[in-house]
Amino acid sequence: MAWAGTSMVWSMNGGVPRSAITGDASAKDDLFFVQISDSHIGFNKAANADVTETMRRAIAGINALPATPSFLIHTGDITQLAKPSEFDTADQVLKESRTRDVFFVPGEHDVGTDNGISYLERYGKKSGMPAGNGWYSFDHSGVHFIGLVNVLNLKAGGMGSLGATQLAWLRDDVRHLASSTPIVVFAHVPLWSVYPAWGWGTDDSTQALGYLKRFGSVTVLNGHIHQTMQKVEGNVAFHTALSTAFPQPRPGTAPAPGPMVVPAGHLADVLGIREVHYLRHHNHLATIDHTLSGADPAQAMAQGEAAARAAASTTDSAKHTPADARGQITIGNFAFNPKSLTIAKGGKVTWVNHDDTAHRVASARNQFTASPLLDTNASFVATFEKAGEYPYFCSIHPTMTGKIVVG
Repeated sequence: MAWAGTSMVWSMNGGVPRSAITGDASAKDDLFFVQISDSHIGFNKAANADVTETMRRAIAGINALPATPSFLIHTGDITQLAKPSEFDTADQVLKESRTRDVFFVPGEHDVGTDNGISYLERYGKKSGMPAGNGWYSFDHSGVHFIGLVNVLNLKAGGMGSLGATQLAWLRDDVRHLASSTPIVVFAHVPLWSVYPAWGWGTDDSTQALGYLKRFGSVTVLNGHIHQTMQKVEGNVAFHTALSTAFPQPRPGTAPAPGPMVVPAGHLADVLGIREVHYLRHHNHLATIDHTLSGADPAQAMAQGEAAARAAASTTDSAKHTPADARGQITIGNFAFNPKSLTIAKGGKVTWVNHDDTAHRVASARNQFTASPLLDTNASFVATFEKAGEYPYFCSIHPTMTGKIVVG
């Protein structure tokens, strides 16, 4: 594959979803669609200095397919900072696709500035979703598709969340479907607990999946973790997608998640596709993973993680500078340092982000106004006039928590 970027090509055959190598989709399939994820338009750090170009090449690869997909699904983090200009750029790239119908769900980076208002205004009507929520369903070629939102109203220390209102909607949405109806669910954060320590999972996914137990074929498509992982549990097959922007380390192999810099010339080694087949008389999907370069994906990931560890060792001191007399907290390796800070009444606290991804400081008890999305080296200042404890977290990555104590 000459094009750089990532996509997974999905098709329906006999009511069973399967994925195929890009460029090898069958025009005879009842339904053929594509998934892309985590384009992070606006990101321009060392992991990928031109994410627009890699997204554009991914679209070009989709256009080169022998058959035009019925539609395209984008599973979130369209942008890095949810700026109008970033959404505009993504829309322009998507217009290069021969596939005109595009369905979206948001990632946490798409809703971090205004709790999803701008995202809904731009994509709500396009996806046919009911006004004001962001989740929706549609039917195509006998398959029932469900787009879920698990990146809003995140709680301190938690993972992705669907919430009671959306869960009730999901229960009612599938209630009248025949059990033989194939179901495809797509959301940003995985609906299974990939790695809770990094927030890679959804708190209330068990309840959501409970409503789907009676269906014979359920496929769940997610993004967020920028790597391909799969799990089969009963009638449900879970698949996470690669990013078109940059890889992230494998769970637990680095101090924190985030953009991973791979050695020069090896980006294609950690971007790839998954080939998935349905085999008659077998209960589950059969999968074959391919990297764009043809390299061993395990070896390529190990090289990237080694490079990331080496880079982290030279920057840890900058990311973890102790608080100074003015009350400064650094954000680095997806952590607040110091995690607890004591100041006098009327004192100011300054948060400075040294990570290569955006964070947002928010009060866990609505005690102070949240920061804007903080890109690399951006800062935020809050003044604390009253004595007490002020727990806070990153509303983009809620496993990041801290506390201000005002004496």
